[in-house]
Amino acid sequence: MLFRNRCVGSNGRLSDNAVDATLTCFLKAFPGVAYCVQNFFVADTCLCSDVVPHIMGIMKMPFPGEWPIVPRDAGFQRRHMLVERVMSEMRDEMSRRLAAVRGRLAMLVVSLAFLGPATSAEARLPPSEDPFYQYDGSMPLEDILPGTVLKSRLVPYHIVGFPLPIKVTQLLYRSTGQLGQATVNVTSVAQPAFNFGPKRVVSYQSAYDSLNPADEPSYAISGGLTLGGLIPNIEAVLIIPLLSKGYTVVVPDIQGQRANLVVGQEYGMNTLDSLRAAFASPAIGLPSDTKVALIGYSGGAIAAEWAAELAPGYAPDMDKRIIGTSIGGVFAHPVNNLHYVDGSQQWSGVMVMAFIGLARAYEIDLAPYLNDYGKTLYERIHEASILSVLNQYPGLTWASITKPGYQAPEQIPELVEALNDTIMGTGGTPSAPLQIRQGAGGESEGTPGNKSGIGPGDGIMVAGDVRSLVREYCSRGAKVQYGQSESLGHTLTALVWIAEMLPWAGERFAGHAASQNCSLIPPGNPRDPIPSL
Repeated sequence: MLFRNRCVGSNGRLSDNAVDATLTCFLKAFPGVAYCVQNFFVADTCLCSDVVPHIMGIMKMPFPGEWPIVPRDAGFQRRHMLVERVMSEMRDEMSRRLAAVRGRLAMLVVSLAFLGPATSAEARLPPSEDPFYQYDGSMPLEDILPGTVLKSRLVPYHIVGFPLPIKVTQLLYRSTGQLGQATVNVTSVAQPAFNFGPKRVVSYQSAYDSLNPADEPSYAISGGLTLGGLIPNIEAVLIIPLLSKGYTVVVPDIQGQRANLVVGQEYGMNTLDSLRAAFASPAIGLPSDTKVALIGYSGGAIAAEWAAELAPGYAPDMDKRIIGTSIGGVFAHPVNNLHYVDGSQQWSGVMVMAFIGLARAYEIDLAPYLNDYGKTLYERIHEASILSVLNQYPGLTWASITKPGYQAPEQIPELVEALNDTIMGTGGTPSAPLQIRQGAGGESEGTPGNKSGIGPGDGIMVAGDVRSLVREYCSRGAKVQYGQSESLGHTLTALVWIAEMLPWAGERFAGHAASQNCSLIPPGNPRDPIPSL
């Protein structure tokens, strides 16, 4: 009964502290990680052998057996050192695996070239060359309603270029850009082989985070191969289990066809209009009363959160179908994120990606603001994936890429307008319940949490900003269940979010009342728009 009483509540979910404290046990599933560190934050501890099977049961993964336990009385310092060693080994293992995947991907590309016409006939054209991605109708796009299906095709679901026996309907649909302009976008809709009972839709927002349109999920799902496209391929480990549970899974290209990075409203509108298209498509055949859950982590959380807050005003027809939104690693107040990662050992290159993404979406000319080094980085990064940038620019600062007079984001008036425009919570209030998970152990990913007015985060996202957003939504009457992983960075917090998200979404579809902990959430950072300097 230890597991049930101390680790899992009566609703079958892991307790908040239990998940944080025992996540390091879960890492033993990765070769090279040899430690299981027990909880040193709460009195009621949970054994690895109890909690890990629960997490793996949710994820349908095998449990490799008993693992060693570090006793609670072994001392804080020893446990802290073990945590650091686990995280270090985990980072090394992830780097090794990424290198291996890159190698296999390169070998696969070479193999495709040698196999010749029989194989290349199956290869997808990149989006910039594929007519499917282009609107060629006679009616002006501005006269077509958002969410209207413009084209449809059926493709197999691919993982790293290999087709699976899962059929996907891809839709070209009308949507709206960050500046309100009419756009077209693509979404991929995978349906389960078997479905019993009412249809249910999960809109999964990918964390592909790229400035290259060729890295979007629709291209990877249809068989395209790019380095940045590895992220949508890896995300199949979430999408396929969702299909096995009988969910229809909608995967929009949240950044649009220009790969406008970190622009929240466009992400949200692309997401909502992809759902409109899915409901409108006869090929998919969703009943009008089908319920929808929005989920996403990191870049995917930007899309899911903005879709939830924009839905009451932009898409009330979809808002009435949304039963909940689960997100983690949240980009709540963009200017604080830029300052937070400034000088980070791992995440500072993403600062430049965000600068480029905002400039692209808001049509800001960066040339007057960048120094020679900044222009060099722009040429190197302006079509880069996050996989090409992480850990590549340790210690990079905003001042090192900009000219004198522009050495803080607040000194660029055009950028200030864009940053203020993308503060979460400024576009509306979600109607349906939210479940949010945020990390605060960013030191493990090379980002100190000691900057004044910002405080700790997960390495890239600021925990105080997320708490302020949650408290704001609570004050407006929204139901929010918030959890903060004090000792975990962005990467490892994702595993906590997954373990929470799957049962939480199931409860929403089952019609159970959503819990909330608004009264327990500590204050965060100010939410005020930033002034120009």
